[in-house]
Amino acid sequence: MADDAPLSEPAKPAERRVFWPRGLTVRQLAPALGARVLPRGLSARLLLATALIVVLANVIIVPSFLATRQRQWLGERVAAGELASFVVQAAPQGKVTERLKQQILESAGLVAVGIQSDGVMHSVLAPPPGREPPTSYRIDLRRQDPLAFLTAPLQTLLGGGARMVLVVDRPHYRSGELVTVLVPDSPLRSILLADLGELLIGALFTSVMAGGVVYLSLNFFLVRPMQRITRAMERFRADPEDAEARLQPSGRHDEIGRAEAELDRMQQDLRAALASRARLAALGEAVAKINHEMRNMLTSAQIASERLARSGDPAVASALPRLERALDRAVTLATNVLTYGRSEEPSPEARPVPLQAALAAAAEDSQLTGPNVCLIAGVDARDQVLADPDQLHRILVNLMRNAREAIDGDPGRGGVGKVCAELRREDGTSVIRLADDGPGLPERARTNLFQPFAGSARRGGAGLGLAIARELAQAHGGDLVLVQTGASGTTFDVRLPGVPAPTQPGAGSRQVQAGT
Repeated sequence: MADDAPLSEPAKPAERRVFWPRGLTVRQLAPALGARVLPRGLSARLLLATALIVVLANVIIVPSFLATRQRQWLGERVAAGELASFVVQAAPQGKVTERLKQQILESAGLVAVGIQSDGVMHSVLAPPPGREPPTSYRIDLRRQDPLAFLTAPLQTLLGGGARMVLVVDRPHYRSGELVTVLVPDSPLRSILLADLGELLIGALFTSVMAGGVVYLSLNFFLVRPMQRITRAMERFRADPEDAEARLQPSGRHDEIGRAEAELDRMQQDLRAALASRARLAALGEAVAKINHEMRNMLTSAQIASERLARSGDPAVASALPRLERALDRAVTLATNVLTYGRSEEPSPEARPVPLQAALAAAAEDSQLTGPNVCLIAGVDARDQVLADPDQLHRILVNLMRNAREAIDGDPGRGGVGKVCAELRREDGTSVIRLADDGPGLPERARTNLFQPFAGSARRGGAGLGLAIARELAQAHGGDLVLVQTGASGTTFDVRLPGVPAPTQPGAGSRQVQAGT
Protein backbone atom coordinates (compact mmCIF):
# COMPACT_ATOMS: atom_id res chain seq x y z
CA MET A 1 0.00 0.00 0.00
CA ALA A 2 2.85 2.33 0.76
CA ASP A 3 4.36 1.81 -2.72
CA ASP A 4 1.12 2.83 -4.40
CA ALA A 5 0.91 6.11 -2.42
CA PRO A 6 2.01 9.13 -4.34
CA LEU A 7 5.40 10.56 -3.45
CA SER A 8 5.13 13.77 -1.48
CA GLU A 9 6.99 16.80 -2.82
CA PRO A 10 10.02 17.84 -0.86
CA ALA A 11 9.36 20.63 1.61
CA LYS A 12 10.29 24.06 0.27
CA PRO A 13 12.57 26.16 2.38
CA ALA A 14 10.83 28.94 4.24
CA GLU A 15 10.96 32.24 2.37
CA ARG A 16 13.05 34.93 3.96
CA ARG A 17 11.34 38.26 4.17
CA VAL A 18 13.54 41.29 3.82
CA PHE A 19 12.41 44.34 5.71
CA TRP A 20 12.09 47.43 3.46
CA PRO A 21 10.91 50.70 4.97
CA ARG A 22 7.69 51.90 3.48
CA GLY A 23 8.13 54.86 1.17
CA LEU A 24 11.90 54.36 0.76
CA THR A 25 13.05 54.24 -2.87
CA VAL A 26 16.30 53.00 -4.35
CA ARG A 27 17.11 56.53 -5.48
CA GLN A 28 16.88 57.73 -1.89
CA LEU A 29 19.03 54.86 -0.68
CA ALA A 30 21.73 55.28 -3.34
CA PRO A 31 23.59 58.21 -1.67
CA ALA A 32 23.86 56.27 1.60
CA LEU A 33 25.10 53.16 -0.21
CA GLY A 34 27.59 55.26 -2.19
CA ALA A 35 28.89 56.85 1.00
CA ARG A 36 29.59 53.38 2.43
CA VAL A 37 30.99 51.79 -0.72
CA LEU A 38 33.20 54.68 -1.88
CA PRO A 39 36.25 55.45 0.25
CA ARG A 40 36.02 58.55 2.38
CA GLY A 41 39.70 59.26 2.95
CA LEU A 42 41.68 61.37 0.52
CA SER A 43 44.44 58.73 0.32
CA ALA A 44 42.03 55.94 -0.62
CA ARG A 45 40.23 58.10 -3.16
CA LEU A 46 43.54 59.15 -4.67
CA LEU A 47 44.61 55.51 -4.99
CA LEU A 48 41.30 54.57 -6.61
CA ALA A 49 41.47 57.52 -9.03
CA THR A 50 45.05 56.66 -9.98
CA ALA A 51 44.15 53.02 -10.66
CA LEU A 52 41.16 54.04 -12.78
CA ILE A 53 43.25 56.48 -14.82
CA VAL A 54 45.94 53.88 -15.52
CA VAL A 55 43.34 51.25 -16.44
CA LEU A 56 41.60 53.72 -18.73
CA ALA A 57 44.90 54.52 -20.43
CA ASN A 58 45.53 50.81 -21.04
CA VAL A 59 42.00 50.34 -22.32
CA ILE A 60 42.70 53.02 -24.91
CA ILE A 61 46.07 51.50 -25.87
CA VAL A 62 44.96 47.83 -26.19
CA PRO A 63 42.56 48.22 -29.18
CA SER A 64 45.14 50.26 -31.10
CA PHE A 65 47.84 47.68 -30.46
CA LEU A 66 45.61 44.74 -31.50
CA ALA A 67 44.48 46.55 -34.65
CA THR A 68 48.08 47.26 -35.63
CA ARG A 69 49.02 43.65 -34.93
CA GLN A 70 46.16 42.35 -37.10
CA ARG A 71 46.96 44.69 -39.98
CA GLN A 72 50.61 43.65 -39.85
CA TRP A 73 49.69 39.92 -39.95
CA LEU A 74 47.23 40.35 -42.81
CA GLY A 75 49.78 42.46 -44.70
CA GLU A 76 52.30 39.61 -44.38
CA ARG A 77 49.72 37.17 -45.82
CA VAL A 78 49.14 39.48 -48.78
CA ALA A 79 52.91 39.75 -49.38
CA ALA A 80 53.20 35.94 -49.21
CA GLY A 81 50.42 35.64 -51.80
CA GLU A 82 52.24 38.00 -54.14
CA LEU A 83 55.46 36.04 -53.83
CA ALA A 84 53.56 32.80 -54.44
CA SER A 85 52.14 34.27 -57.62
CA PHE A 86 55.72 34.69 -58.94
CA VAL A 87 56.28 30.94 -58.54
CA VAL A 88 53.23 30.19 -60.65
CA GLN A 89 54.21 32.79 -63.22
CA ALA A 90 57.71 31.24 -63.51
CA ALA A 91 56.33 27.71 -64.13
CA PRO A 92 56.18 26.37 -67.73
CA GLN A 93 53.12 27.81 -69.46
CA GLY A 94 52.14 29.42 -66.10
CA LYS A 95 50.75 26.17 -64.72
CA VAL A 96 51.72 24.06 -61.71
CA THR A 97 50.50 20.74 -60.49
CA GLU A 98 47.80 20.53 -57.87
CA ARG A 99 50.29 19.03 -55.42
CA LEU A 100 52.76 21.90 -55.89
CA LYS A 101 49.93 24.43 -55.69
CA GLN A 102 48.79 22.90 -52.39
CA GLN A 103 52.33 23.00 -51.01
CA ILE A 104 52.71 26.66 -51.97
CA LEU A 105 49.40 27.61 -50.35
CA GLU A 106 50.13 25.66 -47.16
CA SER A 107 53.62 27.13 -46.84
CA ALA A 108 52.20 30.65 -47.23
CA GLY A 109 49.23 29.93 -44.92
CA LEU A 110 46.75 30.78 -47.69
CA VAL A 111 43.72 29.19 -49.29
CA ALA A 112 43.56 31.19 -52.53
CA VAL A 113 45.37 34.06 -54.27
CA GLY A 114 44.00 36.39 -56.92
CA ILE A 115 45.48 39.25 -58.94
CA GLN A 116 43.38 41.91 -60.63
CA SER A 117 44.91 43.54 -63.67
CA ASP A 118 43.21 45.80 -66.24
CA GLY A 119 39.91 45.32 -64.46
CA VAL A 120 40.04 41.51 -64.77
CA MET A 121 40.48 39.23 -61.74
CA HIS A 122 42.88 36.33 -62.35
CA SER A 123 42.83 33.38 -59.97
CA VAL A 124 46.53 32.60 -59.58
CA LEU A 125 46.27 30.01 -56.82
CA ALA A 126 42.95 28.43 -55.98
CA PRO A 127 41.73 25.16 -54.42
CA PRO A 128 40.44 22.38 -56.68
CA PRO A 129 36.99 22.97 -58.16
CA GLY A 130 34.21 22.15 -55.70
CA ARG A 131 36.47 22.65 -52.66
CA GLU A 132 36.36 26.44 -52.45
CA PRO A 133 35.50 27.37 -48.83
CA PRO A 134 32.93 30.15 -48.38
CA THR A 135 34.17 33.60 -47.42
CA SER A 136 33.00 34.64 -43.94
CA TYR A 137 33.97 38.34 -44.01
CA ARG A 138 36.09 40.78 -45.97
CA ILE A 139 38.82 43.21 -44.88
CA ASP A 140 40.07 45.86 -47.28
CA LEU A 141 43.51 47.12 -46.26
CA ARG A 142 43.51 49.86 -48.88
CA ARG A 143 41.04 52.09 -47.12
CA GLN A 144 40.17 51.78 -43.43
CA ASP A 145 38.73 54.62 -41.39
CA PRO A 146 39.90 54.86 -37.75
CA LEU A 147 36.73 53.28 -36.37
CA ALA A 148 36.92 50.29 -38.76
CA PHE A 149 40.64 49.97 -38.02
CA LEU A 150 40.07 49.76 -34.24
CA THR A 151 37.01 47.48 -34.38
CA ALA A 152 38.44 44.97 -36.91
CA PRO A 153 40.16 42.84 -34.18
CA LEU A 154 36.83 42.51 -32.36
CA GLN A 155 35.31 40.92 -35.45
CA THR A 156 38.11 38.37 -35.46
CA LEU A 157 38.11 37.70 -31.71
CA LEU A 158 34.36 37.47 -31.18
CA GLY A 159 33.47 35.59 -34.37
CA GLY A 160 34.96 32.25 -33.35
CA GLY A 161 37.50 30.13 -35.29
CA ALA A 162 37.32 28.14 -38.55
CA ARG A 163 36.26 31.16 -40.61
CA MET A 164 37.64 32.51 -43.85
CA VAL A 165 38.57 36.14 -44.37
CA LEU A 166 39.09 37.72 -47.77
CA VAL A 167 41.90 40.30 -47.57
CA VAL A 168 42.20 42.99 -50.26
CA ASP A 169 45.28 45.20 -50.66
CA ARG A 170 47.39 46.98 -53.26
CA PRO A 171 50.24 44.95 -54.82
CA HIS A 172 53.69 45.82 -53.54
CA TYR A 173 55.98 43.54 -55.60
CA ARG A 174 54.24 43.28 -58.98
CA SER A 175 52.05 45.23 -61.32
CA GLY A 176 48.32 45.13 -61.00
CA GLU A 177 45.40 46.91 -59.42
CA LEU A 178 44.87 44.81 -56.33
CA VAL A 179 45.73 41.51 -54.66
CA THR A 180 43.21 39.31 -52.87
CA VAL A 181 44.08 36.44 -50.58
CA LEU A 182 41.75 34.07 -48.77
CA VAL A 183 43.12 32.99 -45.39
CA PRO A 184 41.68 31.20 -42.35
CA ASP A 185 41.35 33.55 -39.36
CA SER A 186 42.02 30.92 -36.69
CA PRO A 187 45.84 31.57 -36.65
CA LEU A 188 45.16 35.29 -36.50
CA ARG A 189 42.67 34.81 -33.70
CA SER A 190 45.18 32.73 -31.72
CA ILE A 191 47.83 35.42 -32.17
CA LEU A 192 45.42 38.17 -31.07
CA LEU A 193 44.33 36.19 -28.01
CA ALA A 194 47.95 35.62 -27.01
CA ASP A 195 48.77 39.30 -27.52
CA LEU A 196 45.67 40.30 -25.58
CA GLY A 197 46.72 38.12 -22.65
CA GLU A 198 50.21 39.61 -22.65
CA LEU A 199 48.77 43.10 -22.88
CA LEU A 200 46.43 42.50 -19.96
CA ILE A 201 49.24 41.14 -17.82
CA GLY A 202 51.46 44.05 -18.81
CA ALA A 203 48.63 46.50 -18.20
CA LEU A 204 48.03 45.03 -14.76
CA PHE A 205 51.71 45.23 -13.90
CA THR A 206 51.95 48.77 -15.30
CA SER A 207 48.82 49.82 -13.44
CA VAL A 208 50.16 48.52 -10.16
CA MET A 209 53.61 50.05 -10.62
CA ALA A 210 52.48 53.39 -12.04
CA GLY A 211 49.58 53.61 -9.60
CA GLY A 212 51.89 52.86 -6.70
CA VAL A 213 54.47 55.44 -7.77
CA VAL A 214 51.85 58.12 -8.42
CA TYR A 215 50.03 57.31 -5.20
CA LEU A 216 53.18 57.40 -3.05
CA SER A 217 54.36 60.61 -4.71
CA LEU A 218 51.06 62.44 -4.30
CA ASN A 219 50.63 61.04 -0.81
CA PHE A 220 54.05 62.39 0.17
CA PHE A 221 53.76 65.78 -1.52
CA LEU A 222 50.04 66.46 -1.10
CA VAL A 223 48.05 64.16 1.18
CA ARG A 224 50.37 64.12 4.19
CA PRO A 225 50.80 67.92 4.26
CA MET A 226 47.03 68.30 3.97
CA GLN A 227 46.53 65.84 6.83
CA ARG A 228 49.02 67.86 8.87
CA ILE A 229 47.15 71.08 8.14
CA THR A 230 43.81 69.42 8.93
CA ARG A 231 45.05 68.08 12.28
CA ALA A 232 46.41 71.53 13.18
CA MET A 233 43.05 73.13 12.33
CA GLU A 234 41.13 70.55 14.38
CA ARG A 235 43.46 70.97 17.35
CA PHE A 236 43.26 74.74 17.10
CA ARG A 237 39.46 74.62 16.94
CA ALA A 238 39.37 72.42 20.05
CA ASP A 239 41.64 74.74 22.05
CA PRO A 240 42.75 78.00 20.40
CA GLU A 241 44.91 78.89 23.40
CA ASP A 242 46.97 75.69 23.12
CA ALA A 243 50.48 76.70 22.10
CA GLU A 244 51.13 73.23 20.67
CA ALA A 245 48.24 73.70 18.22
CA ARG A 246 50.26 76.22 16.22
CA LEU A 247 51.18 74.96 12.77
CA GLN A 248 54.88 75.24 12.01
CA PRO A 249 55.23 76.18 8.31
CA SER A 250 57.43 73.77 6.38
CA GLY A 251 58.99 76.51 4.25
CA ARG A 252 57.68 75.13 0.97
CA HIS A 253 57.21 77.62 -1.87
CA ASP A 254 54.21 75.98 -3.54
CA GLU A 255 50.47 76.13 -2.79
CA ILE A 256 50.86 73.87 0.26
CA GLY A 257 53.50 76.17 1.69
CA ARG A 258 51.29 79.20 1.11
CA ALA A 259 48.37 77.44 2.80
CA GLU A 260 50.58 76.62 5.82
CA ALA A 261 51.84 80.20 6.05
CA GLU A 262 48.32 81.67 5.77
CA LEU A 263 46.99 79.23 8.38
CA ASP A 264 49.82 80.21 10.73
CA ARG A 265 49.03 83.90 10.25
CA MET A 266 45.32 83.26 10.76
CA GLN A 267 45.99 81.41 14.00
CA GLN A 268 48.18 84.25 15.26
CA ASP A 269 45.55 86.85 14.34
CA LEU A 270 42.79 84.83 15.99
CA ARG A 271 44.85 84.38 19.15
CA ALA A 272 45.51 88.13 19.25
CA ALA A 273 41.80 88.82 18.72
CA LEU A 274 40.84 86.35 21.45
CA ALA A 275 43.38 87.93 23.81
CA SER A 276 41.95 91.38 23.03
CA ARG A 277 38.41 90.15 23.65
CA ALA A 278 39.53 88.61 26.92
CA ARG A 279 41.11 91.89 27.98
CA LEU A 280 38.01 93.76 26.89
CA ALA A 281 35.87 91.38 28.92
CA ALA A 282 38.13 91.90 31.92
CA LEU A 283 37.92 95.66 31.38
CA GLY A 284 34.15 95.48 31.21
CA GLU A 285 34.01 93.45 34.38
CA ALA A 286 36.33 95.89 36.18
CA VAL A 287 34.36 98.91 35.01
CA ALA A 288 31.14 97.22 36.06
CA LYS A 289 32.51 96.87 39.57
CA ILE A 290 33.59 100.50 39.90
CA ASN A 291 30.80 102.03 37.84
CA HIS A 292 28.37 102.17 40.73
CA GLU A 293 30.87 103.85 43.06
CA MET A 294 31.94 106.29 40.34
CA ARG A 295 28.34 107.31 39.74
CA ASN A 296 27.90 108.01 43.42
CA MET A 297 31.03 110.17 43.42
CA LEU A 298 29.93 112.06 40.32
CA THR A 299 26.50 112.58 41.85
CA SER A 300 28.13 114.11 44.89
CA ALA A 301 30.19 116.35 42.62
CA GLN A 302 27.06 117.44 40.77
CA ILE A 303 25.37 118.33 44.07
CA ALA A 304 28.43 120.34 45.04
CA SER A 305 28.35 122.16 41.71
CA GLU A 306 24.72 123.09 42.28
CA ARG A 307 25.67 124.61 45.64
CA LEU A 308 28.48 126.53 44.00
CA ALA A 309 25.98 127.88 41.47
CA ARG A 310 24.12 129.55 44.33
CA SER A 311 27.25 131.20 45.70
CA GLY A 312 26.87 134.29 43.48
CA ASP A 313 30.59 134.49 42.73
CA PRO A 314 31.02 135.66 39.06
CA ALA A 315 34.21 133.62 38.57
CA VAL A 316 32.49 130.48 39.84
CA ALA A 317 29.44 131.15 37.65
CA SER A 318 31.62 131.47 34.52
CA ALA A 319 33.53 128.22 35.20
CA LEU A 320 30.49 126.26 36.38
CA PRO A 321 29.11 125.29 32.89
CA ARG A 322 32.42 123.71 32.01
CA LEU A 323 32.43 121.77 35.25
CA GLU A 324 28.88 120.52 34.67
CA ARG A 325 29.73 119.43 31.11
CA ALA A 326 32.82 117.64 32.37
CA LEU A 327 30.79 115.79 35.00
CA ASP A 328 28.11 114.78 32.49
CA ARG A 329 30.71 113.51 30.05
CA ALA A 330 32.49 111.62 32.80
CA VAL A 331 29.29 109.70 33.52
CA THR A 332 28.73 109.09 29.81
CA LEU A 333 32.30 107.92 29.25
CA ALA A 334 32.13 105.48 32.16
CA THR A 335 28.96 104.01 30.72
CA ASN A 336 30.40 103.87 27.20
CA VAL A 337 33.58 102.13 28.36
CA LEU A 338 31.42 99.53 30.05
CA THR A 339 29.38 99.19 26.87
CA TYR A 340 32.49 98.87 24.71
CA GLY A 341 33.84 96.10 26.90
CA ARG A 342 30.67 94.02 26.62
CA SER A 343 28.87 94.88 23.37
CA GLU A 344 28.72 97.37 20.50
CA GLU A 345 28.46 101.13 20.68
CA PRO A 346 24.93 102.58 20.58
CA SER A 347 23.77 103.69 17.15
CA PRO A 348 24.55 107.37 16.53
CA GLU A 349 21.74 109.90 16.33
CA ALA A 350 23.18 112.13 13.63
CA ARG A 351 22.08 115.74 13.25
CA PRO A 352 23.74 118.97 12.06
CA VAL A 353 26.42 120.04 14.57
CA PRO A 354 28.30 123.37 14.39
CA LEU A 355 31.88 122.27 13.91
CA GLN A 356 33.59 125.31 15.40
CA ALA A 357 31.80 124.91 18.73
CA ALA A 358 32.49 121.15 18.72
CA LEU A 359 36.21 121.79 18.14
CA ALA A 360 36.34 124.37 20.92
CA ALA A 361 34.62 122.04 23.41
CA ALA A 362 36.92 119.16 22.49
CA ALA A 363 39.97 121.42 22.79
CA GLU A 364 38.95 122.43 26.34
CA ASP A 365 38.56 118.79 27.43
CA SER A 366 41.87 117.87 25.72
CA GLN A 367 43.74 120.76 27.45
CA LEU A 368 44.58 122.47 24.18
CA THR A 369 43.71 125.89 25.62
CA GLY A 370 46.96 126.45 27.49
CA PRO A 371 49.99 128.50 26.49
CA ASN A 372 52.06 125.50 25.29
CA VAL A 373 49.82 123.36 23.05
CA CYS A 374 46.93 125.09 21.30
CA LEU A 375 44.32 124.38 18.64
CA ILE A 376 44.21 126.49 15.48
CA ALA A 377 40.91 125.90 13.69
CA GLY A 378 40.52 127.25 10.18
CA VAL A 379 36.77 126.65 10.22
CA ASP A 380 33.94 128.99 9.30
CA ALA A 381 31.55 129.72 12.15
CA ARG A 382 28.65 128.60 9.96
CA ASP A 383 30.14 125.20 9.01
CA GLN A 384 28.26 122.15 10.18
CA VAL A 385 28.76 118.40 10.02
CA LEU A 386 26.21 115.60 10.27
CA ALA A 387 27.03 113.61 13.40
CA ASP A 388 25.96 112.54 16.86
CA PRO A 389 27.18 115.41 19.11
CA ASP A 390 28.41 113.23 21.97
CA GLN A 391 30.13 110.71 19.71
CA LEU A 392 31.72 113.48 17.59
CA HIS A 393 33.02 115.03 20.81
CA ARG A 394 34.60 111.69 21.80
CA ILE A 395 36.22 111.32 18.38
CA LEU A 396 37.74 114.79 18.48
CA VAL A 397 38.84 114.50 22.11
CA ASN A 398 40.62 111.20 21.46
CA LEU A 399 42.51 112.65 18.47
CA MET A 400 43.38 115.94 20.19
CA ARG A 401 44.47 114.23 23.41
CA ASN A 402 46.72 111.86 21.48
CA ALA A 403 48.27 114.83 19.65
CA ARG A 404 48.89 116.73 22.91
CA GLU A 405 50.41 113.67 24.60
CA ALA A 406 52.71 113.11 21.60
CA ILE A 407 53.90 116.73 21.75
CA ASP A 408 54.36 116.60 25.54
CA GLY A 409 56.30 113.35 25.22
CA ASP A 410 58.85 114.78 22.78
CA PRO A 411 61.82 115.87 24.95
CA GLY A 412 63.25 118.17 22.28
CA ARG A 413 60.39 120.70 22.12
CA GLY A 414 59.59 121.40 25.77
CA GLY A 415 55.88 120.61 25.40
CA VAL A 416 55.24 123.40 22.85
CA GLY A 417 53.24 122.65 19.73
CA LYS A 418 49.99 123.11 17.89
CA VAL A 419 47.10 121.18 16.39
CA CYS A 420 45.46 122.52 13.22
CA ALA A 421 41.88 121.69 12.17
CA GLU A 422 40.14 122.32 8.87
CA LEU A 423 37.01 121.17 7.05
CA ARG A 424 36.79 120.02 3.43
CA ARG A 425 33.90 118.75 1.29
CA GLU A 426 34.45 115.78 -1.04
CA ASP A 427 31.64 114.19 -3.06
CA GLY A 428 28.93 114.54 -0.43
CA THR A 429 31.33 113.81 2.45
CA SER A 430 32.55 116.12 5.21
CA VAL A 431 36.25 115.62 5.99
CA ILE A 432 37.60 117.01 9.27
CA ARG A 433 41.41 117.09 9.08
CA LEU A 434 43.42 117.30 12.31
CA ALA A 435 47.17 117.80 11.91
CA ASP A 436 49.76 118.20 14.68
CA ASP A 437 53.44 119.11 14.55
CA GLY A 438 54.50 116.34 16.92
CA PRO A 439 57.22 113.74 16.46
CA GLY A 440 55.02 111.28 14.53
CA LEU A 441 53.93 107.75 15.35
CA PRO A 442 56.46 104.99 16.06
CA GLU A 443 56.57 101.93 13.80
CA ARG A 444 54.90 99.63 16.35
CA ALA A 445 51.97 102.01 16.71
CA ARG A 446 51.53 102.26 12.92
CA THR A 447 51.32 98.48 12.54
CA ASN A 448 48.54 98.07 15.13
CA LEU A 449 47.14 101.58 14.93
CA PHE A 450 43.42 100.82 15.30
CA GLN A 451 43.67 97.59 17.34
CA PRO A 452 42.56 97.82 20.98
CA PHE A 453 45.38 97.36 23.52
CA ALA A 454 47.96 97.14 20.70
CA GLY A 455 48.13 100.57 19.05
CA SER A 456 49.31 102.74 21.93
CA ALA A 457 52.30 104.98 21.17
CA ARG A 458 53.15 105.84 24.80
CA ARG A 459 54.10 103.79 27.83
CA GLY A 460 51.11 102.85 29.97
CA GLY A 461 48.58 103.62 27.23
CA ALA A 462 45.69 101.22 26.69
CA GLY A 463 45.49 101.75 22.93
CA LEU A 464 41.70 102.26 23.06
CA GLY A 465 41.48 105.90 21.93
CA LEU A 466 41.94 105.46 18.19
CA ALA A 467 40.06 102.15 18.18
CA ILE A 468 37.03 103.80 19.80
CA ALA A 469 37.28 106.88 17.55
CA ARG A 470 37.39 104.79 14.38
CA GLU A 471 34.50 102.61 15.55
CA LEU A 472 32.41 105.71 16.21
CA ALA A 473 33.28 107.19 12.79
CA GLN A 474 32.42 103.95 11.02
CA ALA A 475 29.14 103.75 12.90
CA HIS A 476 28.25 107.06 11.23
CA GLY A 477 28.97 105.50 7.84
CA GLY A 478 32.34 107.22 7.57
CA ASP A 479 35.86 106.36 8.68
CA LEU A 480 38.96 107.54 10.51
CA VAL A 481 42.06 107.46 8.28
CA LEU A 482 45.73 108.10 8.97
CA VAL A 483 46.84 110.46 6.17
CA GLN A 484 50.53 110.77 7.02
CA THR A 485 52.92 110.59 9.94
CA GLY A 486 56.58 111.43 10.33
CA ALA A 487 59.05 113.83 11.86
CA SER A 488 56.94 116.80 10.70
CA GLY A 489 53.82 115.58 12.51
CA THR A 490 50.75 113.37 12.14
CA THR A 491 47.56 114.00 10.18
CA PHE A 492 44.21 112.21 10.56
CA ASP A 493 41.04 112.58 8.49
CA VAL A 494 37.62 112.08 10.05
CA ARG A 495 35.25 111.31 7.17
CA LEU A 496 31.52 111.78 7.86
CA PRO A 497 28.80 111.31 5.24
CA GLY A 498 26.60 114.25 4.35
CA VAL A 499 27.15 117.97 3.78
CA PRO A 500 24.60 119.86 5.90
CA ALA A 501 23.73 123.40 4.94
CA PRO A 502 25.56 126.15 6.86
CA THR A 503 23.83 128.04 9.63
CA GLN A 504 22.49 131.57 9.27
CA PRO A 505 24.85 134.02 7.51
CA GLY A 506 27.54 135.41 9.74
CA ALA A 507 30.82 137.12 9.51
CA GLY A 508 32.32 134.62 7.07
CA SER A 509 35.40 132.49 7.27
CA ARG A 510 37.96 133.28 9.95
CA GLN A 511 40.80 131.64 11.89
CA VAL A 512 39.87 130.58 15.41
CA GLN A 513 42.62 129.90 17.93
CA ALA A 514 41.82 128.08 21.13
CA GLY A 515 44.23 129.29 23.73
CA THR A 516 46.77 132.04 23.71
